[in-house]
Amino acid sequence: MGSVPEEKAKLGFGGLVGDLREVYESGRTQGLEWRQSQLRGLVRLLEEKEEEIFDVLHEDLGKHRGEAFRDEVGVLKKSVVDKLQNLKNWAAPEKAHTPLVAFPATALVVPEPLGVVLVFSCWNLPIGLALEPLSGALAAGNAVVVKPSELAPATSAFLAANIPKYLDSKAVKVVEGGPEVGEKLMEHRWDKVLFTGSSRVGRLIMAQAAKHLTPVALELGSKCPCIVDWLDSDRDSQVAVNRIIGAKWSTCSGQACIAIDYLLVEEEFAPILIEMLKSTLERFFTKPEYMARILNEKQFQRLSGFLADRRVASSVVHGGHFNPKTLSMEPTLLLNPPLDSDIMTEEIFGPLLPIITVKKIEDSIKFLRSKPKPLAIYAFTRNEKLKQRIIDETSSGSITFNDAIVQVRRAHSLLVRKLTNIWCAEHTDRSPRHFVPVWPGQHPVRWRGAQRVRPVPRQVLV
Repeated sequence: MGSVPEEKAKLGFGGLVGDLREVYESGRTQGLEWRQSQLRGLVRLLEEKEEEIFDVLHEDLGKHRGEAFRDEVGVLKKSVVDKLQNLKNWAAPEKAHTPLVAFPATALVVPEPLGVVLVFSCWNLPIGLALEPLSGALAAGNAVVVKPSELAPATSAFLAANIPKYLDSKAVKVVEGGPEVGEKLMEHRWDKVLFTGSSRVGRLIMAQAAKHLTPVALELGSKCPCIVDWLDSDRDSQVAVNRIIGAKWSTCSGQACIAIDYLLVEEEFAPILIEMLKSTLERFFTKPEYMARILNEKQFQRLSGFLADRRVASSVVHGGHFNPKTLSMEPTLLLNPPLDSDIMTEEIFGPLLPIITVKKIEDSIKFLRSKPKPLAIYAFTRNEKLKQRIIDETSSGSITFNDAIVQVRRAHSLLVRKLTNIWCAEHTDRSPRHFVPVWPGQHPVRWRGAQRVRPVPRQVLV
């Protein structure tokens, strides 16, 4: 069996981890043929179970099938196919510089699998955030445990039922359950842990991993800003508005870590932008079912609680209507809510969009520098000097000009997330390298020394 029932999971995982380590040490997972077969299995899973995936995503989150295909099934299938096409090159040793004193020796950088890795996925993209890192770990030749989010129960059950059918059930396990199951998993030594979720839980994961000195990759949330400059034409402005709306509301109703969190705009341009946003929202979202619902009552109360602050409620210029019975929220625009309010100090992760005005668009850079570093900065501008200043004077995981959230869908791109001293690169065709330590080697005698560390660039899309 490739899945572990929650009742059994609560008893502990010593045997499970031991079995996976035995499988890995046998060399079963390390050959290219095995890796390719697992990636092909994922492609078959996505193709043969596509309708079922749409059903479970709608059951858990109310996602429209178009959104489910665009954000999860379609992009995931392309990513896995890219891994298949590039796997031989990634797995091959790379020539490295050899100092003259070592002549006539040659040096190679040899990629090797990490071993047994643990993947915690999140509820907002429950298929993509489980299977994308899984595909990277398998492409790198690791044995893997996937812990789906219990907050998306239909998707979790789907993964537990189907992953063993399409993948090697001795090397890939799915463990279902809540926080207590996650805690028991973290009692054991892993060769790497990847966690996608909140900063609060991420800190707990780090603390538990430290007991075994387990390396951890964290993908956590942040407040991603979007600078909106005056554009040259009405057409350009409308294109910008369309893309802003898509980046804010079309992915799980704003329940995404790279969704636009707030806008920065010049005072004079704000009324024009607001009217364009209003009219476009009315055209785009004519029916509630076009948007995913809020996850659960707890998240609904958190979001509606932002407007419990009268200062914030008075800043609403569009929307603000909620339905607790259906857990649906109307796209809501807010103009200049207080900067010390919860909506401007916490990640929103929902369909509320504050609009903050500045006297000059260049002042937005100073505003960003006063805030924690976000996963992404978006800017709509034709001003080349402003673009360069944003690149030079701000810090973030990525920068995208004149579009938004597309950086995670670009092939051959790198999404870099930084929390204190932790770097995480994933959800792209480079994710296998996330699960491969790169060791320097030298011929004629192969040696292992310190891990080679490559500088990680900030992605900039223009």
